[in-house]
Amino acid sequence: MNTDFPCSDADGRVIVALDFADRRSAEGLVERLGAACSSYKIGLELLTSAGPGLARDLVGRGNEVFLDLKLFEIPNSVAGAVRAAGALGASMVTVHGMGGTGIMAAAVDAAREFPRLRVLALTVVTSMTGSDLADIGVAADPGEQVLRLARLAMRAGCDGVVASPREAGSLRAALGPEPLIVTPGVTPGVTPGVTPGPVGAGTAGGAAAAGGASGHARPGTPEAAFAAGASHVVVGRSVARAADPVAALGQVRAAAREAAGKAPGARGPHSAG
Repeated sequence: MNTDFPCSDADGRVIVALDFADRRSAEGLVERLGAACSSYKIGLELLTSAGPGLARDLVGRGNEVFLDLKLFEIPNSVAGAVRAAGALGASMVTVHGMGGTGIMAAAVDAAREFPRLRVLALTVVTSMTGSDLADIGVAADPGEQVLRLARLAMRAGCDGVVASPREAGSLRAALGPEPLIVTPGVTPGVTPGVTPGPVGAGTAGGAAAAGGASGHARPGTPEAAFAAGASHVVVGRSVARAADPVAALGQVRAAAREAAGKAPGARGPHSAG
């Protein structure tokens, strides 16, 4: 596990999701944010429509790029995809924890060629509920399954995990201060237990029916996520669709700065302390 993560300042703990269908729209948000943002997430939709060039260009401009690929394939194919992500200059890449130790270990081994690349294990996507897990034969509730897969990811050598804000506290307590805990499903003003409306953050989703238009069944606020021990939060629509994206991002960053040095695990590689 490589603990020298490049985004160590409080502002770098906030990642903006470029959840768009085309490159022009994504670049429009990047242009509007300008120097206010240096960390972006590219998911499957944008990578498929725009190709790898956008990721390469963002890295070339000095940005951190999180490739949220959710890799779930045979180990050789996963390793090849991780190497491709590293060659693009990505800082993070996701692999499915439910793929098991072999897939995660293959990703970790491939990432060793790229010192800046961190492998994150996706635990339970933020759109899933207990009934969704039951449908695929998993008897555990989401919280239990997240912890099970997170521990498996640590044994495989992953640098961290992706989970909803609801699990950040239990993950930090279980994993200790070092691993990265990246939380999508983060929206300012979301009350735990209340399904978000159409302004929810867009990332790591699933069927929109599970969590309104945002697709998140287990959302939370950035303040709560950081206070619980998240190293990073991912924000989408709450910034992208704001009248003033810079101001909206600034509100989330303020939560990151306030949490720096206070949250569980704040002295790990993801913190300013």
